[in-house]
Amino acid sequence: MLVILLVAEVLIYLARTTYPNSVPIALFVIPVLLGGVALSVPSLTVLIVVTGGALAGEAMENGIDQLYVGVTLVLGVTAVIALESARSRARLGVQGTVGESMLVDLRDRLRAQGEMPALPRGWEAEVVHRSAGHSTFSGDFLVAARSAGGLVLEAALVDVSGKGLDAGTRALLLSGAFGGLLGSLPPEDFLPAANAYLLRQEWPEGFATAVHLVVELSTGRYQVRSAGHPPAIHFHSGSGRWETLEASGALLGVFEKDEYVPVSGDLLPGDALLLYTDGLVETPRRDLADGIDKLQGEAERLVSRGFRHGARRLIDAVADSDLDDRALVLLWRS
Repeated sequence: MLVILLVAEVLIYLARTTYPNSVPIALFVIPVLLGGVALSVPSLTVLIVVTGGALAGEAMENGIDQLYVGVTLVLGVTAVIALESARSRARLGVQGTVGESMLVDLRDRLRAQGEMPALPRGWEAEVVHRSAGHSTFSGDFLVAARSAGGLVLEAALVDVSGKGLDAGTRALLLSGAFGGLLGSLPPEDFLPAANAYLLRQEWPEGFATAVHLVVELSTGRYQVRSAGHPPAIHFHSGSGRWETLEASGALLGVFEKDEYVPVSGDLLPGDALLLYTDGLVETPRRDLADGIDKLQGEAERLVSRGFRHGARRLIDAVADSDLDDRALVLLWRS
Protein backbone atom coordinates (compact mmCIF):
# COMPACT_ATOMS: atom_id res chain seq x y z
CA MET A 1 0.00 0.00 0.00
CA LEU A 2 2.87 2.39 0.76
CA VAL A 3 4.29 1.95 -2.74
CA ILE A 4 0.89 2.67 -4.31
CA LEU A 5 0.44 5.87 -2.32
CA LEU A 6 4.00 7.02 -3.03
CA VAL A 7 3.43 6.48 -6.74
CA ALA A 8 0.18 8.43 -6.46
CA GLU A 9 1.99 11.39 -4.88
CA VAL A 10 4.66 11.32 -7.59
CA LEU A 11 2.02 11.18 -10.32
CA ILE A 12 0.17 14.12 -8.76
CA TYR A 13 3.43 16.09 -8.65
CA LEU A 14 4.21 15.31 -12.32
CA ALA A 15 0.66 16.17 -13.35
CA ARG A 16 0.87 19.46 -11.47
CA THR A 17 4.19 20.24 -13.17
CA THR A 18 2.72 19.58 -16.62
CA TYR A 19 -0.82 20.89 -16.11
CA PRO A 20 -0.72 23.30 -13.15
CA ASN A 21 -4.05 24.91 -14.04
CA SER A 22 -5.96 21.64 -14.55
CA VAL A 23 -4.79 19.44 -11.65
CA PRO A 24 -5.84 20.73 -8.18
CA ILE A 25 -3.03 21.11 -5.67
CA ALA A 26 -5.38 19.74 -2.99
CA LEU A 27 -4.92 16.24 -4.46
CA PHE A 28 -1.68 15.96 -2.44
CA VAL A 29 -3.80 15.53 0.69
CA ILE A 30 -5.72 12.42 -0.50
CA PRO A 31 -2.87 9.84 -0.31
CA VAL A 32 -2.00 11.02 3.22
CA LEU A 33 -5.65 10.69 4.23
CA LEU A 34 -5.78 7.14 2.86
CA GLY A 35 -2.44 6.35 4.50
CA GLY A 36 -3.88 7.31 7.89
CA VAL A 37 -6.36 4.44 7.50
CA ALA A 38 -4.13 1.77 5.98
CA LEU A 39 -0.46 2.36 6.89
CA SER A 40 1.68 1.77 9.96
CA VAL A 41 3.36 4.70 11.70
CA PRO A 42 6.80 4.23 9.99
CA SER A 43 5.25 3.84 6.51
CA LEU A 44 2.95 6.80 7.06
CA THR A 45 5.92 8.91 8.17
CA VAL A 46 7.71 8.10 4.90
CA LEU A 47 4.61 9.06 2.91
CA ILE A 48 4.27 12.38 4.78
CA VAL A 49 7.96 13.23 4.19
CA VAL A 50 7.64 12.47 0.46
CA THR A 51 4.46 14.54 0.26
CA GLY A 52 6.21 17.42 1.99
CA GLY A 53 9.01 17.16 -0.56
CA ALA A 54 6.50 17.22 -3.39
CA LEU A 55 4.92 20.37 -1.95
CA ALA A 56 8.35 21.98 -1.65
CA GLY A 57 8.96 21.17 -5.31
CA GLU A 58 5.56 22.63 -6.10
CA ALA A 59 6.56 25.90 -4.43
CA MET A 60 9.76 26.04 -6.47
CA GLU A 61 7.89 25.35 -9.71
CA ASN A 62 4.79 27.51 -9.31
CA GLY A 63 5.54 29.82 -6.40
CA ILE A 64 3.67 30.35 -3.15
CA ASP A 65 0.19 31.83 -3.17
CA GLN A 66 -2.76 31.85 -0.81
CA LEU A 67 -4.08 28.53 -2.13
CA TYR A 68 -0.69 26.88 -1.58
CA VAL A 69 -0.57 28.09 2.03
CA GLY A 70 -4.11 26.80 2.67
CA VAL A 71 -3.36 23.35 1.23
CA THR A 72 -0.14 23.15 3.26
CA LEU A 73 -2.04 23.88 6.46
CA VAL A 74 -4.71 21.28 5.60
CA LEU A 75 -2.00 18.74 4.83
CA GLY A 76 -0.30 19.44 8.18
CA VAL A 77 -3.52 18.92 10.13
CA THR A 78 -4.34 15.78 8.12
CA ALA A 79 -0.87 14.39 8.79
CA VAL A 80 -1.20 14.91 12.55
CA ILE A 81 -4.63 13.23 12.65
CA ALA A 82 -3.44 10.37 10.42
CA LEU A 83 -0.38 9.74 12.61
CA GLU A 84 -2.49 9.68 15.77
CA SER A 85 -4.89 7.21 14.14
CA ALA A 86 -1.97 5.01 13.09
CA ARG A 87 -0.53 5.10 16.63
CA SER A 88 -3.91 4.07 18.07
CA ARG A 89 -4.05 1.08 15.71
CA ALA A 90 -0.47 0.20 16.60
CA ARG A 91 -1.40 0.05 20.28
CA LEU A 92 -4.20 -2.39 19.39
CA GLY A 93 -1.91 -4.34 17.06
CA VAL A 94 -4.31 -4.04 14.10
CA GLN A 95 -4.32 -2.34 10.73
CA GLY A 96 -6.99 -0.52 8.77
CA THR A 97 -10.45 -0.33 10.31
CA VAL A 98 -10.16 -3.66 12.12
CA GLY A 99 -9.87 -1.90 15.50
CA GLU A 100 -13.16 -0.08 15.00
CA SER A 101 -14.79 -3.33 13.85
CA MET A 102 -13.55 -5.06 16.99
CA LEU A 103 -15.10 -2.37 19.20
CA VAL A 104 -18.40 -2.59 17.32
CA ASP A 105 -18.38 -6.37 17.72
CA LEU A 106 -17.66 -6.06 21.46
CA ARG A 107 -20.45 -3.52 21.83
CA ASP A 108 -22.91 -5.82 20.04
CA ARG A 109 -21.85 -8.75 22.20
CA LEU A 110 -22.39 -6.66 25.33
CA ARG A 111 -25.87 -5.72 24.17
CA ALA A 112 -26.73 -9.31 23.27
CA GLN A 113 -25.50 -10.57 26.63
CA GLY A 114 -27.56 -7.90 28.35
CA GLU A 115 -30.85 -9.33 27.15
CA MET A 116 -33.07 -11.46 29.33
CA PRO A 117 -33.21 -15.13 28.33
CA ALA A 118 -36.50 -16.52 27.07
CA LEU A 119 -38.88 -16.93 29.99
CA PRO A 120 -41.62 -19.52 30.47
CA ARG A 121 -45.30 -18.76 30.04
CA GLY A 122 -46.56 -16.39 32.68
CA TRP A 123 -43.29 -14.46 33.01
CA GLU A 124 -42.21 -11.36 31.08
CA ALA A 125 -39.31 -8.94 31.28
CA GLU A 126 -38.07 -5.75 29.64
CA VAL A 127 -34.57 -4.23 29.74
CA VAL A 128 -33.74 -0.65 28.72
CA HIS A 129 -30.25 0.89 28.62
CA ARG A 130 -29.45 4.56 27.99
CA SER A 131 -25.85 5.77 27.98
CA ALA A 132 -24.50 9.17 28.98
CA GLY A 133 -24.11 11.60 26.11
CA HIS A 134 -25.75 9.14 23.68
CA SER A 135 -22.50 7.14 23.64
CA THR A 136 -22.64 3.63 22.17
CA PHE A 137 -20.91 2.32 25.31
CA SER A 138 -22.31 2.39 28.82
CA GLY A 139 -21.00 1.66 32.29
CA ASP A 140 -24.33 0.00 33.18
CA PHE A 141 -24.81 -3.58 32.05
CA LEU A 142 -26.94 -6.63 32.73
CA VAL A 143 -25.96 -10.29 32.75
CA ALA A 144 -28.74 -12.86 32.96
CA ALA A 145 -29.13 -16.61 32.59
CA ARG A 146 -31.42 -19.50 33.39
CA SER A 147 -29.85 -22.26 35.44
CA ALA A 148 -30.91 -25.46 37.25
CA GLY A 149 -32.39 -26.84 34.05
CA GLY A 150 -34.09 -23.56 33.21
CA LEU A 151 -36.07 -23.49 36.46
CA VAL A 152 -34.13 -20.59 38.00
CA LEU A 153 -33.56 -17.11 36.57
CA GLU A 154 -30.45 -15.26 37.68
CA ALA A 155 -29.80 -11.65 36.72
CA ALA A 156 -27.22 -9.10 37.84
CA LEU A 157 -27.51 -5.41 37.02
CA VAL A 158 -24.12 -3.72 37.40
CA ASP A 159 -23.13 -0.05 37.47
CA VAL A 160 -19.40 0.50 36.86
CA SER A 161 -17.82 3.65 38.29
CA GLY A 162 -17.67 6.49 35.79
CA LYS A 163 -19.97 6.90 32.82
CA GLY A 164 -20.16 6.69 29.06
CA LEU A 165 -17.08 5.60 27.11
CA ASP A 166 -14.71 5.78 30.11
CA ALA A 167 -16.76 3.24 32.05
CA GLY A 168 -17.81 1.33 28.93
CA THR A 169 -14.39 -0.24 28.40
CA ARG A 170 -14.37 -1.59 31.97
CA ALA A 171 -17.96 -2.76 31.56
CA LEU A 172 -16.95 -4.77 28.48
CA LEU A 173 -14.39 -6.70 30.51
CA LEU A 174 -16.56 -7.14 33.60
CA SER A 175 -19.63 -8.27 31.66
CA GLY A 176 -17.71 -11.21 30.25
CA ALA A 177 -16.29 -12.16 33.63
CA PHE A 178 -19.55 -11.72 35.54
CA GLY A 179 -21.48 -13.53 32.82
CA GLY A 180 -19.17 -16.51 33.30
CA LEU A 181 -19.72 -16.49 37.06
CA LEU A 182 -23.50 -16.17 36.86
CA GLY A 183 -25.16 -19.56 37.12
CA SER A 184 -21.80 -21.31 37.54
CA LEU A 185 -21.67 -20.66 41.29
CA PRO A 186 -24.22 -21.00 44.07
CA PRO A 187 -26.22 -17.73 44.20
CA GLU A 188 -24.72 -16.72 47.55
CA ASP A 189 -21.21 -16.91 46.05
CA PHE A 190 -21.78 -14.71 43.01
CA LEU A 191 -21.24 -11.27 44.55
CA PRO A 192 -18.22 -12.37 46.66
CA ALA A 193 -16.61 -13.84 43.52
CA ALA A 194 -17.39 -10.70 41.51
CA ASN A 195 -15.88 -8.58 44.29
CA ALA A 196 -12.70 -10.69 44.37
CA TYR A 197 -12.36 -10.46 40.58
CA LEU A 198 -12.73 -6.69 40.60
CA LEU A 199 -10.17 -6.31 43.40
CA ARG A 200 -7.62 -8.29 41.36
CA GLN A 201 -7.85 -5.77 38.51
CA GLU A 202 -6.38 -3.01 40.74
CA TRP A 203 -7.98 -0.28 38.64
CA PRO A 204 -7.49 3.29 39.95
CA GLU A 205 -11.24 3.82 39.64
CA GLY A 206 -12.33 0.23 39.91
CA PHE A 207 -15.43 -0.02 42.06
CA ALA A 208 -18.91 -1.01 40.94
CA THR A 209 -22.35 -1.49 42.41
CA ALA A 210 -24.56 -4.46 41.61
CA VAL A 211 -27.92 -6.00 42.40
CA HIS A 212 -28.24 -9.78 42.04
CA LEU A 213 -31.64 -11.37 41.57
CA VAL A 214 -32.46 -15.10 41.79
CA VAL A 215 -36.02 -16.23 40.96
CA GLU A 216 -37.49 -19.73 41.10
CA LEU A 217 -39.69 -19.59 38.02
CA SER A 218 -41.90 -22.45 39.17
CA THR A 219 -42.93 -20.80 42.44
CA GLY A 220 -42.02 -17.12 42.15
CA ARG A 221 -39.81 -17.30 45.22
CA TYR A 222 -36.91 -14.85 44.89
CA GLN A 223 -33.82 -13.53 46.62
CA VAL A 224 -32.22 -10.11 46.05
CA ARG A 225 -28.66 -9.30 47.10
CA SER A 226 -27.10 -5.87 46.79
CA ALA A 227 -23.54 -4.56 46.58
CA GLY A 228 -24.00 -0.85 47.32
CA HIS A 229 -26.79 -0.67 44.74
CA PRO A 230 -30.10 1.24 44.89
CA PRO A 231 -32.83 -1.00 46.32
CA ALA A 232 -34.98 -3.18 44.10
CA ILE A 233 -38.71 -2.45 44.19
CA HIS A 234 -41.45 -5.10 44.44
CA PHE A 235 -45.03 -4.34 43.38
CA HIS A 236 -47.59 -6.45 45.28
CA SER A 237 -50.69 -6.74 43.13
CA GLY A 238 -52.81 -8.02 46.02
CA SER A 239 -52.36 -4.90 48.14
CA GLY A 240 -51.37 -2.45 45.37
CA ARG A 241 -48.30 -1.59 47.45
CA TRP A 242 -44.75 -0.89 46.23
CA GLU A 243 -42.06 -2.23 48.56
CA THR A 244 -38.37 -1.24 48.48
CA LEU A 245 -36.09 -4.20 49.18
CA GLU A 246 -33.25 -2.92 51.36
CA ALA A 247 -30.63 -5.63 50.88
CA SER A 248 -27.24 -4.76 52.42
CA GLY A 249 -23.70 -5.18 51.11
CA ALA A 250 -20.67 -3.04 50.29
CA LEU A 251 -19.51 -1.85 46.87
CA LEU A 252 -17.67 -4.30 44.65
CA GLY A 253 -13.92 -3.73 44.43
CA VAL A 254 -13.49 -1.87 47.74
CA PHE A 255 -13.20 -4.38 50.59
CA GLU A 256 -11.46 -7.76 50.59
CA LYS A 257 -14.41 -9.56 52.17
CA ASP A 258 -17.97 -8.60 52.76
CA GLU A 259 -21.28 -10.27 53.51
CA TYR A 260 -24.16 -9.78 51.09
CA VAL A 261 -27.36 -10.37 53.06
CA PRO A 262 -30.32 -11.34 50.87
CA VAL A 263 -33.90 -10.11 51.01
CA SER A 264 -36.46 -12.79 50.09
CA GLY A 265 -39.98 -12.62 48.79
CA ASP A 266 -42.54 -14.13 46.44
CA LEU A 267 -43.56 -12.80 43.04
CA LEU A 268 -47.22 -13.74 42.72
CA PRO A 269 -49.32 -13.45 39.55
CA GLY A 270 -49.75 -9.73 38.82
CA ASP A 271 -46.62 -8.77 40.80
CA ALA A 272 -43.64 -6.92 39.30
CA LEU A 273 -40.04 -6.25 40.24
CA LEU A 274 -37.89 -3.24 39.31
CA LEU A 275 -34.08 -3.23 39.15
CA TYR A 276 -32.35 0.01 38.15
CA THR A 277 -29.10 1.96 38.38
CA ASP A 278 -28.56 5.20 40.30
CA GLY A 279 -28.36 7.26 37.11
CA LEU A 280 -32.10 6.69 36.77
CA VAL A 281 -33.09 8.10 40.15
CA GLU A 282 -30.23 10.34 41.34
CA THR A 283 -29.26 13.67 39.77
CA PRO A 284 -27.36 16.76 40.99
CA ARG A 285 -30.72 18.34 41.84
CA ARG A 286 -32.45 15.21 43.20
CA ASP A 287 -31.20 12.88 45.89
CA LEU A 288 -31.61 9.11 45.83
CA ALA A 289 -34.66 8.92 48.11
CA ASP A 290 -36.60 11.52 46.11
CA GLY A 291 -35.65 9.76 42.89
CA ILE A 292 -36.93 6.42 44.17
CA ASP A 293 -40.20 8.09 45.21
CA LYS A 294 -40.55 9.55 41.72
CA LEU A 295 -39.84 6.15 40.15
CA GLN A 296 -42.51 4.51 42.30
CA GLY A 297 -44.96 7.27 41.46
CA GLU A 298 -44.42 6.83 37.74
CA ALA A 299 -44.53 3.04 38.08
CA GLU A 300 -47.94 3.36 39.73
CA ARG A 301 -49.27 4.61 36.40
CA LEU A 302 -48.31 1.31 34.80
CA VAL A 303 -50.62 -0.71 37.04
CA SER A 304 -53.80 0.27 35.19
CA ARG A 305 -52.17 0.20 31.72
CA GLY A 306 -50.25 -3.03 32.13
CA PHE A 307 -46.50 -3.48 32.43
CA ARG A 308 -45.80 -4.25 28.78
CA HIS A 309 -43.54 -1.53 27.27
CA GLY A 310 -43.45 0.00 30.74
CA ALA A 311 -39.66 0.01 31.11
CA ARG A 312 -39.20 2.51 28.30
CA ARG A 313 -42.00 4.72 29.59
CA LEU A 314 -40.49 4.70 33.07
CA ILE A 315 -36.98 5.62 32.00
CA ASP A 316 -38.29 8.45 29.81
CA ALA A 317 -40.52 9.82 32.57
CA VAL A 318 -38.04 9.58 35.44
CA ALA A 319 -34.68 10.34 33.78
CA ASP A 320 -34.80 11.73 30.26
CA SER A 321 -31.49 13.60 30.76
CA ASP A 322 -28.39 11.97 29.23
CA LEU A 323 -25.96 13.25 31.86
CA ASP A 324 -25.48 9.76 33.29
CA ASP A 325 -25.81 6.13 32.26
CA ARG A 326 -29.23 4.66 33.06
CA ALA A 327 -30.54 1.12 33.05
CA LEU A 328 -33.84 -0.41 34.09
CA VAL A 329 -35.05 -4.00 34.32
CA LEU A 330 -38.76 -4.68 34.70
CA LEU A 331 -39.78 -8.27 35.50
CA TRP A 332 -43.40 -9.22 36.03
CA ARG A 333 -45.65 -12.22 36.35
CA SER A 334 -48.92 -12.30 34.46
